[in-house]
Amino acid sequence: MSKNFIFSSESVGEGHPDKVADTISDAVLDACLAQDKTSRVACECYVKSNIAIVGGEITTRAKLDFVKIARDAIREIGYVNDDDVFHADKVFVNTIITQQSPDIAQGVDAKGAKGKKKAEQGAGDQGLMFGYASDETPELMPAPIMFAHRLGSRLTQVRKSGKVHWLRPDAKSQVSVVYENDQPVAISNVVISTQHTADVEHRQIEEFCIEEIVKKVLPKDLLTPDTLFLINPTGRFVTGGPQGDTGLTGRKIIVDSYGGYGRHGGGAFSGKDPSKVDRSAAYMGRYVAKNIVAAGLAKRAEIQFAYAIGYPDPVSVYVNTFDTATEGLTDEAITDAVCEVFSFKPADIIKQLNLLRPIYSKTTNYGHFGKADKDLTWEKTDKVAALKKAVK
Repeated sequence: MSKNFIFSSESVGEGHPDKVADTISDAVLDACLAQDKTSRVACECYVKSNIAIVGGEITTRAKLDFVKIARDAIREIGYVNDDDVFHADKVFVNTIITQQSPDIAQGVDAKGAKGKKKAEQGAGDQGLMFGYASDETPELMPAPIMFAHRLGSRLTQVRKSGKVHWLRPDAKSQVSVVYENDQPVAISNVVISTQHTADVEHRQIEEFCIEEIVKKVLPKDLLTPDTLFLINPTGRFVTGGPQGDTGLTGRKIIVDSYGGYGRHGGGAFSGKDPSKVDRSAAYMGRYVAKNIVAAGLAKRAEIQFAYAIGYPDPVSVYVNTFDTATEGLTDEAITDAVCEVFSFKPADIIKQLNLLRPIYSKTTNYGHFGKADKDLTWEKTDKVAALKKAVK
């Protein structure tokens, strides 16, 4: 990547169809873990028009009303208006749920099995995961995705306050950031598309979004006279949510992670319990990368590790600091320090990050990373001292 460039990232509101599906999936996961922390959950949802399908593989001792969980999640999002085709109290909820495959279960379970290499908890699937951190924002996240999340979060906050009657749940945002010498210096354009009632004029929507959303949450020093604001650029966004588009769990993985600035291994997060390394190891990657940057070992850090199904140890670990490591440090030295300080075995990840709790609905919307919430343990920087010691 060149030192001078423009980079764009998008976010979506919780009323976006894909996020509706993610929200239901994580609500099911939390309901399972609240009653049985050993639950194995892989919950996928599909939403369209007035239908929600909740499916997947769930092995749990929890006693759940999946229809109620789905309706409550939809209600919390805000699909409760009389003219909503997709309405919390009227949607048809279908469930297609089986237990986890016994072949997968024996690989995950912490006990021996014929053909299994080690009698430890293994990864629930093969795959590669990435973690990323950067010093360009206080959250140690890339600026474009954090700015896009701020817009969506602010829209939701205002809508749920009830102060703006014409706002509806579906929304998207996008921010393009100008970089010079790899540092954010300006915002070149801001895009907001928000669903609205039919009785509001476009001019009112545009003025409101610029004054009450954009200027309230984006850095004033990055907004310039040349910043272009594109608000509901089609001119009308009345039909939205699952009425206007189809939603599927796990389809917003770049929104969920680093907005494309840091790489993503490809596995979705929502609806998966932490035995699935798609989720837990991605959280671990963020934890490691954030501590590397917080420790001052590099300005930017990305870590990748990979697993084989049923095997506890990662098959590879790789740290890349993009030539930003502190003078005298190499990526190899940082990788060695990381492997000394952290364990990447699935059982150890779950223990280190305390993941067997019903915390996942807090992650669903506006990014799984960069939030200041004590329950999201992968955002802690408590390994700074250990990393500094390990690289000496």
